[in-house]
Amino acid sequence: MKLPIDYIEFSSPDLEATQKFFAAAFGWSFEEYGPDYRDIQDAGTGGGIERAALRAPLVVLKTDDLDAALQSVTDAGAEITKEIFDFPGGKRFQFREPGGTEMAVWSHSRSDQ
Repeated sequence: MKLPIDYIEFSSPDLEATQKFFAAAFGWSFEEYGPDYRDIQDAGTGGGIERAALRAPLVVLKTDDLDAALQSVTDAGAEITKEIFDFPGGKRFQFREPGGTEMAVWSHSRSDQ
């Protein structure tokens, strides 16, 4: 199963300051998804900023079959850190690979729907 990198999610305890910096330094624009999330536009790949405690950027992979992707990463030894959940635009889950990097996989919908 091949899963391409589709999105990179940043976290920031000061969402507005991070958004202002990204706009000034990189020329990115944003779409607001409520008070705690901004979708990054014009960055070359999908991305977002979540108002949250600082953590490493979250690399998000895309699939057409979320259940198969969950099985694939589980079979390969990943620890599931967030079970499948809904978000605006689809569903996703998060996992930690055996070396410790947290990642996510998303899809427009689950394969059983």
